[in-house]
Amino acid sequence: MLAMKDKPWLLLFGLLAALSCLASFGDAAYPYYGTKIGALTRLHHGVSGDVYAVDSRTIFIKKFNYDGEAPAAYFYVGNTARPSNEGAARLRDERGGTASLTRRYRNKDVTLSLPEGKTLRDIKWFSVWCDEFAVNFGDVSIPPNLDFPRPQKISALRGVHGVSSDNIVIVDAQTLLVPNFSYDGEAPDAKFWVGRGQRPTSDGLRIPDENGKENPLRRYERKTIVLTLPEDLTIFDIGHFGVWCEAFTVDFGHVRLPEGLNVPPSLKMLGISPQSKLNCEVLYDDLAFEVRWAVAGESIVVQLVAKLEPNHYMSFGISPNKNISQMIGADAVVAWVDPQTGNGFATDYFLEGKAQCSGGRGACPDTKISEKTNSIRLLNAAMVNGYSIVTYQRSLAATDRLDLPISITGAESVVWAIGPLNDYQEVSFHTFYNKHLHQIEFGRQPKWNCPLPEGARGNSNSSEQEDSAPAAQSSTGGAGYPPAGRPNVEPDEEFYENRAEALHRQPPQRRQETAIITQRRPVPTPKPVNSNGAWDIPAIQCHEPEDGVFYAQMGPTGGKHGYPAITGHVGWGISWYINGLLIPEIHVVRGKTYTFVVEGGNNPDIPAKYHPFYISDDPVGGYEHKREEEKKAVRIYAGVHRSRSGQVTPTGVGRLCNWTPDVEGPPADDYQSFGAYQRTLTLKCDAGEPGVITWKPDRNTPDTVYYHCFTHRYLGWKIHVHDSCDSEAGGLKGAASERHEIRLPAKATVAEPAPVHEDYAGEASVRHETKMASALLRLSRRAY
Repeated sequence: MLAMKDKPWLLLFGLLAALSCLASFGDAAYPYYGTKIGALTRLHHGVSGDVYAVDSRTIFIKKFNYDGEAPAAYFYVGNTARPSNEGAARLRDERGGTASLTRRYRNKDVTLSLPEGKTLRDIKWFSVWCDEFAVNFGDVSIPPNLDFPRPQKISALRGVHGVSSDNIVIVDAQTLLVPNFSYDGEAPDAKFWVGRGQRPTSDGLRIPDENGKENPLRRYERKTIVLTLPEDLTIFDIGHFGVWCEAFTVDFGHVRLPEGLNVPPSLKMLGISPQSKLNCEVLYDDLAFEVRWAVAGESIVVQLVAKLEPNHYMSFGISPNKNISQMIGADAVVAWVDPQTGNGFATDYFLEGKAQCSGGRGACPDTKISEKTNSIRLLNAAMVNGYSIVTYQRSLAATDRLDLPISITGAESVVWAIGPLNDYQEVSFHTFYNKHLHQIEFGRQPKWNCPLPEGARGNSNSSEQEDSAPAAQSSTGGAGYPPAGRPNVEPDEEFYENRAEALHRQPPQRRQETAIITQRRPVPTPKPVNSNGAWDIPAIQCHEPEDGVFYAQMGPTGGKHGYPAITGHVGWGISWYINGLLIPEIHVVRGKTYTFVVEGGNNPDIPAKYHPFYISDDPVGGYEHKREEEKKAVRIYAGVHRSRSGQVTPTGVGRLCNWTPDVEGPPADDYQSFGAYQRTLTLKCDAGEPGVITWKPDRNTPDTVYYHCFTHRYLGWKIHVHDSCDSEAGGLKGAASERHEIRLPAKATVAEPAPVHEDYAGEASVRHETKMASALLRLSRRAY
């Protein structure tokens, strides 16, 4: 039997059971409703019904009747000698409402919960009481020694093939919780198995796994799982549970179920849908992204569900600003399920900045910022019919300086996002996120505002047809569901200034006035798309530009056709643009001096706006945050200064210029060519001066080097180094790209963005060069 110190877990077990059986709910006709307390006395207004104790805090009335004609009738419990509203506690009705009972009940099954902090041991009676006339319409006495049902702990699994677990918990008459279950996955036909008697035999029954499947079990390593007995089967019908190899009739390990276990009935046995005990809100309808939750004492249990692409995450968190859904400074959980292993992950994140995690700055797991700060406990994870489902628990209070509290007394502004994971299994730039205010009341009475899972339906006994609640809206267009906008490839400027104060070592500098440079571009002949989906980005040939000057600026990765398709790596949402082209391959010649005019940002206090340019033999980039042994293996050819002590400082630093997409236009994925997408971009530059570095490749320079960001990984691409520029090896294959000049005025002004072409199927790319004042080109020419 569970000790009293385990009481907070009782509710948690119930929530796990409810969350696990959302897709398997159906009708059931069982004679078991818990421990019978007695029948209501029939005093007035036709009150009658049989009262049961479901668990320590739940009362079930079978076939409740009441004519609904009294002016102020309520459900009450108390510990006085006789029923009265003096010092008694009024209960919410079966819907969670607080209004008086004005509707009629005819043989309705009603489930009621006691107030927080009270159990059946604290009360002596239950009554239907009229406040206006102080009249008891019917009551039942609660015996002082009532043995109410509760979850029960039994033995742990121990067996062959690595089968093991902690003590199994019988949550209710149809639900088993198996903590830290392990199995090596080596047998060909292992199943979860139950049957009559004390030992498993081939006459037993297989039961579905935690995903509702009856396939042979895969490998498990200390995974907590919730299993639901199928159909009408209950723990009262079986004598054992274990793992059984059906093909070879071998027992891999089992536990006996003691007779006469006094456990609660399942929700299904009471005719209650799991949705009636849980909250749910739709976050992004296109990917069926939902958040489900229930408050359990001082903590909250959350389940995230979405139809994700492989190697993608879903995240959900609390905004630091009560009035807006603000990413920067948010406390979020990043969750995903590995489709190969079935293992789930839920990681505590602090969004210090809108950049990939680097040196504890940006969108980082809490533990990358400060040790022992992961406040998330993974409870369960599953992949069901292509849907990733992750259930986790966290405290309502903030447990460390990186956490935000969750209020249950008012609305909280929330943030969410979906996107790819990088090579470190950390978040890359999100593909979808909420661009508008989205608020949730976590402490509300349970309300299911999501489409019902397949096979689930509401409680037919809850109320009359005319009193039923309206159907939940399944799209993001209803109240409380702001439409999820198209992804912003480049973050809004406001995010940079609304940074969280928790980790700031110094206040951010005020943003300088922004200058915008723009130009209209001609429409060239369309080009076919590469077979792998990558855009065809024209290389910069070794004979161009004639003056050997390259302009390095930032811009969007171009969605699925851009950076990830071209390089095979997950991008962060921003990349280098060289002479207006998205990460082009550059061809250079040994012995010639090249100049890079760098406009990647110069404010190190805002990592998302600080991208020093450098050239090395490392295909990854992000030199600043590599380990010392990794740095030793990297040769840098341009963009840094080495002090006598060996300290490496980036020199390719200048104002920030961004090629910015039209937020009202189609997403990058809709464009079949970079040329078409390129014509929707507008160059926006902060006031200030660019950085300038020079580089002269020589005979010691490898044939392939890479341009990258000094502080972030995977923002650049390849440079091919040749001995001469007189052959295909020198980059002359194919016609040169069209040249289009831009002149930068001393004080740039805002111009109209280039129009979106109606047909964005395929257009050639345009190479851009910028003529700058000679004084600018004389700035700080360095060998590195």
